[in-house]
Amino acid sequence: MDNFEKHIRDHAAQFNERRADKDKMWAKISEELHQKKSKVIPLWKRPVFRVAASVLLLLGIASFFGLAVLNNNANKTQYASKELMEIDMYYKDLVSYQVQLVKNNQSLSEENKAEFLSFMDELDAEYEVLKKEMQKNLDNEQVLEAIVGNYKKRIELIENLLHQLNESKKPDEDDYGYTL
Repeated sequence: MDNFEKHIRDHAAQFNERRADKDKMWAKISEELHQKKSKVIPLWKRPVFRVAASVLLLLGIASFFGLAVLNNNANKTQYASKELMEIDMYYKDLVSYQVQLVKNNQSLSEENKAEFLSFMDELDAEYEVLKKEMQKNLDNEQVLEAIVGNYKKRIELIENLLHQLNESKKPDEDDYGYTL
C-alpha cells in the first residue's frame, strides 16, 4: 500500500485536473425530468381485476358465514361440557349392558320385556330433553343433577328387575332337590 499512496501523492495534480461540470450534469437531469412518461395502469385499477377482487371478496364473506353456521350446528351436536360427556359415557355403557342382560333373559316374557323397554325409552326421551336444556345453560347444576338422577333411575330399575328375576330362580328352601 505504501507504493500506491506514494503514487497518489506524486500525481495529485493530475487527479485534480478533471472536475465535474455541474452545469452539464444539471442540464442532463432536467432533460430526463421533462421526458414524457409512458402511461402505466396498475393492475388493481383494471376493470377485470376489480371484478375478480369483488367476486373473491363475496366468496370469502359467504364462506366465513357458512363456516360459522356449520360450526354452530356442530357445537349443538357435541356435548355441552366435558363433565356431561364423562357422565354420559360412564352411565350409557352401564345402562346398555344391563338392558342387554334384560333382553337376553329367558325367564322374562316378551310382553314384560317390551313393557320394560318402553319405560326405558321414556327415560331416554327425558334424558334427551335434559341434554338439550344442558346445552342451553352450561352452568346449570340442577340440570346436571337431573341427568345423573335419570341415569341412576334407569340403573336402579334394571337392577331391581334383575334382582327379582334372580330371586324367582332360587329354589325354595322347603323344596328338596337332587344334586349330583
